[in-house]
Amino acid sequence: MKRLSEERTKLLFEKLSKYIGPNVKLLIERPDGVYCFREQRDRIYYVSERTLKLANTIPPDNLISIGTCFGKFTKSNKFKLHVTALNYLAPYAQSKIWLKPSAEQQFLYGHHVPKSGLGRISESTEKYQGVVVYSMSDLPLGFGAAARSTAECKHADPLTTVCFHQADIGEYIRAEEELL
Repeated sequence: MKRLSEERTKLLFEKLSKYIGPNVKLLIERPDGVYCFREQRDRIYYVSERTLKLANTIPPDNLISIGTCFGKFTKSNKFKLHVTALNYLAPYAQSKIWLKPSAEQQFLYGHHVPKSGLGRISESTEKYQGVVVYSMSDLPLGFGAAARSTAECKHADPLTTVCFHQADIGEYIRAEEELL
């Protein structure tokens, strides 16, 4: 596993800051130890330095993965966040959307969120800002981008899309082989 280049580190932190803002530093400097991001075959892994030291004893060819896969870089050098990062993004999310129970299943099938399925939305959510999507019982279901700001959602038509789908926990079943 190798360190991220400056360019890739910048792209990763820009993507993460769309969802959790300045809380990105809380991912690195945690009370239970120091964590870091490492790259292997264009995939970015989030791993503790303690575990990383132990993994250095394994030959790189034999190491499939270590830590949590946060996402991968595409061939055009853009970072795509995976649903496996959801458990780390949810506690620090700045903007949140809660879905009505009737809209949860559609979101988990990969569909965008219409206003009729919107239960609540965080105040001061801006258009195209990264949001974490929750069920009404505060279970993180996935993440996406706000299609409308909070003010626009209040006056929108019920069939208007308020959140663009990006990833959901249903991907664990739909795209099992690709998430490694």
